[in-house]
Order: sequence, then structure tokens, then C-alpha cells
Amino acid sequence: MNSVSEIEYPRKILDYMEGFLVSKTLFAACELGVFDFLQAGPPRSAAEVAGGLKTSVDGMERLLAACVGLQLLHAHTQNGEALYSNTELSNIYLTRTSPKSLYHSIQYNSQTIYLCWHYLTDAVREGRNQNEKAFGVSSCDLFDALYRSDEEMRKFMQLMNSVWNICGRDVVTAFDLSPFKTIYDLGGCSGALAKLCVREYPESMVTIFDLPKVVHTAREHFVSSEERRISFHEGDFFKDPLPEADLYILARILHDWTNTRSLELLTKVYRACKPGGGVLLIEALLNEDRSGPLTTQLYSLNMLVQTEGRERTPSEYIGLMATAGFTDIRVQRTGKIYDAILGRK
Repeated sequence: MNSVSEIEYPRKILDYMEGFLVSKTLFAACELGVFDFLQAGPPRSAAEVAGGLKTSVDGMERLLAACVGLQLLHAHTQNGEALYSNTELSNIYLTRTSPKSLYHSIQYNSQTIYLCWHYLTDAVREGRNQNEKAFGVSSCDLFDALYRSDEEMRKFMQLMNSVWNICGRDVVTAFDLSPFKTIYDLGGCSGALAKLCVREYPESMVTIFDLPKVVHTAREHFVSSEERRISFHEGDFFKDPLPEADLYILARILHDWTNTRSLELLTKVYRACKPGGGVLLIEALLNEDRSGPLTTQLYSLNMLVQTEGRERTPSEYIGLMATAGFTDIRVQRTGKIYDAILGRK
């Protein structure tokens, strides 16, 4: 029950109503390069930051003050002037050169997802994605829309890279994958998970299976030719044959698709899989009663706005896997956004 004070002053609703102001403040600070500028050297004044980043002093003063309020920057006063510096969290996650940088995730949220969410009301009303309204591209082929230009494809691949820099090790070690020597990462994108797999399981070989243009970009920008235990296979996992392997990884794949298409892919994986092998699903999981987590509930709305799919409960994924033929299906929660489900043939 709400308290009297909450009824008289609905702080939570006000916070939700203006939540986009927080996101856009973070987006703008990253896009302008505030955290990169403050990464090295002594604390700087608003005028120094504005001069270095070629912005107005007045606008930068307001942006830096808001970042202090959001606890993304420190500020202290010297001779009557505010001087700004990064927090430890900002140095780790908001600067472009950090190994754990979320900069590219933030860029993708700002420049792509935010535009789609302008049409959330339409998506709920119509029950379909809004790529055509947001970007003027047909929604008939999901990845033609998501990869509508080379630049957009690279942005998506950079998003995947930064996501797995934060969550990847937890999901590839959620189960002991060392018995699986040949692994196919279907829709492996930038190769971030493949690199983590060969690091954690030195006797395994990983093949990234993805569309030709994705493979070409991964080779050129994301996976070093010195990664001897990572190879590539060009193809469309719905249209082309899947090579035999011990384990297939589907990381953030099934949430893009309807139950029918997901079952089609899982059945295809089951038929290609070696006896005793398996499939590893990596997804954000809803609670069985759909009461949370809030992040996954919001992600499911994002799947409506951007894709054909949805986020699911563990039992929904287990049902799809069992129907495809997999047994001994186990779920492992990681405590972070993404969890792991392993099924065996």
C-alpha cells in the first residue's frame, strides 16, 4: 500500500516520467567525449572542458553539473571555481579506451534504440516492430533492417562486444564446457564470446557462424588473425546447412524470433549436433511468473519495437528445447543480465 507521503507527492512517477532526461544526459556526455577528456590529467573547469570539446561554456557547465548529480563526475571548488574529474566507475565504463568500456553500447542505445522507442505506442498497438517508421527500411527481413548499412552493422557488432566484455565470462563458465571440443557460435557476430570460450577452454576450437558481411567485418575489425583456435563459417543459420559440432552456442539469438522460428532453429541444431553434444542458450530470463526482473521486462518491450521476438521464462525455453529433442536441460542463473541454459543430445 502506498504511504500518505507517496500519494501527496508521487516521487516514483515523477522519476519515471523524467527518466529519459537521465539517459540523454549520459548519452550526450559520452557523445561529446566528456569522460575521455577528463580521463587523464588534473581536474578541469567547465571552460577548459568546453574549450577542449568545442562546446559552449554555458551548456557544458550545465551538463557537467548534471553528471555530478548523477554521480558520474566528481567536483570540487578551487578559488571559487568548480573543477571536474571522472569517478572510478566512469573511467572504467564510460571512456572509449577502457577494456570494459560501455561507450559503444551507449552509442547504440542513443542513436538506434532510442529512435525506435519513439514508436513504442505504435508497436504495442500494432504488435510488430517499428523499423520502417524509425528508419524508413522494410521490416520484412529482420537483419536487413538491423544491418541496414555497414555503419549500422559495425555499431551493432560493437554493442555486442561491449555487452560480452561485461557479462561474457559469467555465461561461458556457467557450465563446464570443457568436454565440448568443437563449438559453433551461431550468430557469433564480433567474436567476443568465441574469444572468451577459447580463453576459458584451451582445448576447444570455436567457429563463428554468421552472415558473410558480418564475418568479413569480424575478421577485419574484431578477431585477430593470430587467434588460431577461432575460425569462421559464412552462412545463414535458417537457410544453410549447419556443420556437425559438439556444442552450439545461441547467445541472444532466440529472443529475436517467434516461437515457431526458434523451434525451427533448435530442431536444425539438434539434427546437426553430435550424439552427446549440446546447445547452450544465453538469454535474459524472465521470472516464471513474469514479475521481473525489470530489465528483462523492458528488454522484452525492446524486442517488440525492434525484432520479431520476445524475452522468455526458463520454462518457455526449456519447452522449446525439449520439443526440438534436447534432454537433461539445466538452467544456471549468473546474477547479471544474462543467464545460461544447457541442453544435451
